[in-house]
Amino acid sequence: MTRKARAPRAEKTVPLSSSPTPVPATAAPEGPALARLEVRNLATIRELELDFAGGLSVFTGETGAGKSIIVDALGLLLGSRANTDLIRTGESDLLVTGFWTHAGDERSASRRLAAQGRGVARLDGEVVSVRELQEWAQTRLTIHWQHSAVSLLGPANQRALLDRGLPDRMAAYTHAYREWHDARARLERLRTGERERARQLDLLTFQAREIAEVAPQPGEEEPLQAELNRLANLETIAQSAAGALTLISDGEENALGFLGEAVRALNASARYDDASAALQQELRAALDSLQAVSGELRAVAEDGAADPEELARVEGRLGALGRLRTKYGPTLDDVLQFQAGVEQELSALNRDEQDAGTLDADVAALMDEVRRAGAALDAARTERAGPLAADLLAVIRELGMPHARLEFQLSPLAEPATYGLSDVTIGFTANPGEDLAPLSDVASGGELSRVMLAISTVLGADTPAVVFDEVDAGIGGGAALAVAEQLWRLARSRQVMVVTHLAQIAARADHHFKVEKAVEGGRTVSRVRPLSPDERLEEIARMLGGNTSEAALGHARELLVGGADD
Repeated sequence: MTRKARAPRAEKTVPLSSSPTPVPATAAPEGPALARLEVRNLATIRELELDFAGGLSVFTGETGAGKSIIVDALGLLLGSRANTDLIRTGESDLLVTGFWTHAGDERSASRRLAAQGRGVARLDGEVVSVRELQEWAQTRLTIHWQHSAVSLLGPANQRALLDRGLPDRMAAYTHAYREWHDARARLERLRTGERERARQLDLLTFQAREIAEVAPQPGEEEPLQAELNRLANLETIAQSAAGALTLISDGEENALGFLGEAVRALNASARYDDASAALQQELRAALDSLQAVSGELRAVAEDGAADPEELARVEGRLGALGRLRTKYGPTLDDVLQFQAGVEQELSALNRDEQDAGTLDADVAALMDEVRRAGAALDAARTERAGPLAADLLAVIRELGMPHARLEFQLSPLAEPATYGLSDVTIGFTANPGEDLAPLSDVASGGELSRVMLAISTVLGADTPAVVFDEVDAGIGGGAALAVAEQLWRLARSRQVMVVTHLAQIAARADHHFKVEKAVEGGRTVSRVRPLSPDERLEEIARMLGGNTSEAALGHARELLVGGADD
């Protein structure tokens, strides 16, 4: 469901480019762009409405102003874990709504959290699951949180970087590994569970035989119960039939006699009156029907004794069905379902027993296939590792680490794992003359952030919008300028949003927002607003030196002019 993009409301403020000179045009993202964000009752935000454009947008503000609240809001749309602590104190719920536009159409996504713990996710106003919301939003937006760089230290994440370009090889290995793993587990189960399997076979065989001997049929109990009731009350049935027979035909005065007289009484009038003739004919038909009923009643009245063998047969059948229901029921349908399950388990156990002799050879053959698929995966990893490392290094060196070296290193495992025959780690050094060492051992916080930014640039541009939450932590000086340049370049083809404390990055922004905190009516309130060119100059000066002195303003002006020159 799509809608035409709505025109901006007159009363809303569109973010302004706050560079003192025109900013170079940005390319439109190749996909839906986040055009608007509306937030209500999230943490210290009471109500917020922001309009976005393409290029690089930055969010700055004093420490503690709540700059990351915007990231938290977008994270809810990406399906992040619901935490009622995010709801503004004293409010019953919070609501975040994002609007994406593309090719003239607008789509919306929203998530509401209630203080009682309930929540609702919507796409274009229709209720969906949080997983559906997450899958939808993940094609449009990526967030690199403050902890994203730290997650890069995990071996699984380092391996995933290399495997991202090898889906076919990874799928082939995963299939081979699963087949081998399942076969090996089955063989181990057979070897260690022979006594238990024998006991289970005995039990299932007894249950299957017990049910099969009775051979219950669907729906047979109800007619059997009706027949039992009839046989048990044959004397009452015969007496009732005899009483009716007396009234109809066997009594001194009976219905057949009266009806016959009525037919004869109409003989005279039927010669002259068609209506009387018709009525006489109906009486004759009634007389015939009553005579037939009389014959059937006579047969019932004369059959007043039950056949003991038939009564015993019906009672026995119902008893056998009842015992099955007691053990395997409670209904006959449940008994039949239980029987089907027993037969399936027996089939599986018998098949296991028959296959035990050949399963060893099967496991060995499947292991050979795992090793072939694993060798092909390792070869593909090796082939991809060099070019990928070169691409990453090209960006890393631009980020103020000219002597950095990086390699993807494969280490054989003792036995196959779910992810392959080898571990994958990133070897790294930022200093000349130093040997490569695991990234987790040698990279500082700032270096790790820059490696993460390089990865985001080379591999992480899968969505038209990318958000960085203080990915610049731990860096400054020339490295800060390099990071700012890289973010600016990334924003030429994507919508990039950055929560930052670095003036160098803020100076390169196409759109600058400031997060401010104030006290209103005794309550803390956070606000976010786009800065005018003069306000932006002052904010960058504050970020540089903590004040807006002439020296700080001059330095800020130099940064802005330097950024505009690109």
